[in-house]
Amino acid sequence: MKLLLIVLNKTEKLDELLETMMEKGITGATIFNSTGMARELAKHNEDFPIFGTLRYIMDPDREESKTIFMVLKDEKVEVVKGIVREVIGDLSQPDTVVLFTLPVLSAEGVEF
Repeated sequence: MKLLLIVLNKTEKLDELLETMMEKGITGATIFNSTGMARELAKHNEDFPIFGTLRYIMDPDREESKTIFMVLKDEKVEVVKGIVREVIGDLSQPDTVVLFTLPVLSAEGVEF
């Protein structure tokens, strides 16, 4: 089992991402609002010019990201990663998505 964490910066794609997962039989995600370190620092640190520059790089209209947690069987992880790439596009582009997995040693209350 793996814990897949998806930090979705393109929040306008959330519904499409979730609908595509449902269509492919992927369920059981938890979603919450989140804010990245650079965005938070850029709001409060006028003394450092780099943070002013960060404002121009980041989407100024988006204040939050969505973080999606999913506990998945190992074979489902690549399926979900494929869905994310399909919906979001090139993940190497800035301000799109960050995703990573962690091993889950045990889980209760989760259906697979």
